[in-house]
Amino acid sequence: MSRLQARLLNNEMYVIAEIGMAHDGSLGLAKAYIEAAAKSGADAVKLQTHIADAESTPNEPFRLKGVFIQDTSRYEYWKRTAFTAEQWHLLSNFAKQWGVDFLSSPFSLEAIDLLDNFCEVPAWKIASGEVNNIPLLTKAAGTGKPVLISSGMSSWEELDIAVKTVQESGALAAVFQCTTAYPCPPERIGINLLKEMKDRYNVPVGLSDHSGTIFAGLASAALNAELLEVHITMSKGMFGPDVIASVTMEEFKQLVDGIRFIETMKTHPTQKDELASEMGELRSIFNKSIVYKRDLDRGHQLTEDDLTFKKPGTGLPTSAMKLVINQKLCKPVSANNIVSLDDLVCDKNTH
Repeated sequence: MSRLQARLLNNEMYVIAEIGMAHDGSLGLAKAYIEAAAKSGADAVKLQTHIADAESTPNEPFRLKGVFIQDTSRYEYWKRTAFTAEQWHLLSNFAKQWGVDFLSSPFSLEAIDLLDNFCEVPAWKIASGEVNNIPLLTKAAGTGKPVLISSGMSSWEELDIAVKTVQESGALAAVFQCTTAYPCPPERIGINLLKEMKDRYNVPVGLSDHSGTIFAGLASAALNAELLEVHITMSKGMFGPDVIASVTMEEFKQLVDGIRFIETMKTHPTQKDELASEMGELRSIFNKSIVYKRDLDRGHQLTEDDLTFKKPGTGLPTSAMKLVINQKLCKPVSANNIVSLDDLVCDKNTH
């Protein structure tokens, strides 16, 4: 059973560490990212599988100009940073050794074939720009594996078609709310759409976050999202176009810890009276009792000026003040002593 299946079965959030192209073509760096993500609590690592000849032309523009100074075109960038089939197999096995699912977004039909033949991929993560690529969706769903769809640039109509395509092919669909902005400001994250997507499709839903913070991910966990994808980086000073929208490994670990903390809270409801009962010992320490302000003689009729409230709460509670006022003392009492009913309720021998 993949970690994806296990998390969904147990109503726990499935957390994907998005490595993307942060490796910049370095196999060693890709492995370092996988190890760091696993150590930080990721359920899955995700890369991107680009095959230049299958998806790009020399005219494809860069999303950010001037970033890849060694590449004359994005086509050349895809060529330079591509892994061989054997290297993809190695990375998949490396993730397995670290106990995390291995995912990679395919950007062509050929990429699906490569990943399906050489890697243990438990699901397909479809990038926002491929939601209208019906042949890609159909081929991915045809493998029988779940298809996780990012909706970063999609209208409801386009997303409807994508989900229907996957479901009609017999595969499980899941949908991510996503805004294709790097970084994404809080007012554009669209956290409200998680519930709308759940109501609309009745499939697992999640957030693909580009805010570069842990805040949106924690909020999505509190709002019952089942999936989370977040970009990771070794450092904010690393090279790459996605660094500005990524969290560091330290932040990622804090995010995962926070998600599991939220899940524990949500799955352990408590009753208020039961909780108060459990706090009995602490209540006696932190609550206050009615206490004498000054030394008083036997027969004195108590007034508010004779009494105050002090810790510990082992005597008459402050709520009993009205019952104490105007009562006569059966015996002398000293300042700072806790009021006792024995001081007030006199038997015949004390008169």
